[in-house]
Amino acid sequence: MTDPLYLDDPDVRRFEATVDRSLGDRIVLDRTAFYPEGGGQPADAGVLEAGDRRWRVTDVQKRDTIHHHLDGEGPPAGTAVTGIVDDDRRRAHSRYHTAQHLLSAVLLAEYDAPTTGNALYADRARLDCDYDRFADDELAAIEGRLNELIEGDLPVRRYTLDRERAERELDSERTRLELLPASITEVRIVEIGDREAPLDRTACAGTHVRSTGEIGPLSVTGRETRGPEEERLRFRLDGR
Repeated sequence: MTDPLYLDDPDVRRFEATVDRSLGDRIVLDRTAFYPEGGGQPADAGVLEAGDRRWRVTDVQKRDTIHHHLDGEGPPAGTAVTGIVDDDRRRAHSRYHTAQHLLSAVLLAEYDAPTTGNALYADRARLDCDYDRFADDELAAIEGRLNELIEGDLPVRRYTLDRERAERELDSERTRLELLPASITEVRIVEIGDREAPLDRTACAGTHVRSTGEIGPLSVTGRETRGPEEERLRFRLDGR
């Protein structure tokens, strides 16, 4: 199995690894900092280098393990490679993913609107939630509250928790642990805010910034009805 370096240190952008399997234009490494698509977050991009050869990483997917899709025939098994993750793309995804956590927490706490789905990109994001319909004044209040939390520069922490303990202690409407396979016995937790009374505490394997101040100003750009009692909110961050 590939060691996912991004779980322990989301700031790693350059790493050394060895090719475990070579499958044409797809390879498996013994360790990687490339994030595979999942949880509404797109895959990382970047390059792999070995000597004077260089491959562009076009996609990363998690199947039995993490597979790196390349722009040509990959190096053979046993090859030592250097991986370089596209910093701008990763940072954008991490900012948007952390902002989505804040939005989900605010919607649940202040509007009793649990998140039902989300998708984020490098320049925008959307979130679906269980709610009848947001009025314009509610959208303005949500945007204001989110920017208040961002400006508060709250810490963002990551750690693992025994699954049984997580099921006892975490809000089931936020974590949805019942959707995870029974084989998963430890859960990665992302927590925002004060340790004793965090603003948000949920299971997540994505990448995030280290404090909310890194997200930058946020604008709620629109809403649409997704069906009976379901709303979709769209938002953007500034381009920094």
